[in-house]
Amino acid sequence: MNSVKRLTVFVKGNVDVRDSLHFCRIGGEVVWNGINEVLRARDVERSVRVKHETWTRSDALLECCGTVPAAFAGRDLPLGAYSLASQFSNAIFTTTADAIVLSIQPDVTMSLMRHRREKFLFYPSDVETWAADDQVWLRSDYETSGMLSVDVAMNNLAALIARIRDHSEAPILIYNLSPIIPGEQVHCYAGLGETFSTRIRKFNLALAELSEDSGISIIDVDAILARHGADALKLDVVHLTPAGYRLLAEEVVRVLDDLGILHEAAV
Repeated sequence: MNSVKRLTVFVKGNVDVRDSLHFCRIGGEVVWNGINEVLRARDVERSVRVKHETWTRSDALLECCGTVPAAFAGRDLPLGAYSLASQFSNAIFTTTADAIVLSIQPDVTMSLMRHRREKFLFYPSDVETWAADDQVWLRSDYETSGMLSVDVAMNNLAALIARIRDHSEAPILIYNLSPIIPGEQVHCYAGLGETFSTRIRKFNLALAELSEDSGISIIDVDAILARHGADALKLDVVHLTPAGYRLLAEEVVRVLDDLGILHEAAV
């Protein structure tokens, strides 16, 4: 019997990459079981081992040295999916993988905190559930860093790509975002400033330019959902239905196949 060849994909990102490639659980029930469902449906004699870490933002990732700062010693913070180990991991720069998958979602959506003295960035996930003394510690020792601009985010992504290339030639795939916001019906933008939908469009355009310069591949979430009906596939700004996640996983398989990766995986 021939062994099924295994492809290792390192996935650094949040709900869009995790729920489409690893698994999607709603109400405790797994409703989409990731990229291997696509491979099985197509009788592809490959399996994918997904190594997933959450990601807070590109600037924080560039600063990571792989160790949790001493400032967290003695604190047991309920951070949910954003564990300290994941937040301060630099595995993306050292891991061996057949492909690497990222997303612009963290840079578009997330605001972080910066330590006042040591200057590292931190995402205080689920802060409303923290003990009172931990919340006081956060307000005392950290300050808000604000949102990233498009230019800063793209410069950071270019630097991330360069650092990955220092040790790996594995293909890099980056998800963009759909700018369709369920319920949004804006027809005049005077006085609104930057809306979330316009912010996403700016990032998507900049990502296309980064692809042109760097050779990374884009998983075009915007185009995929537009073709199949974003209103039916989006639950909110970033969460999709299981059918939406299946479409994204199918696109990742298509791109990997186009790059020849599905035929190069080691046993």
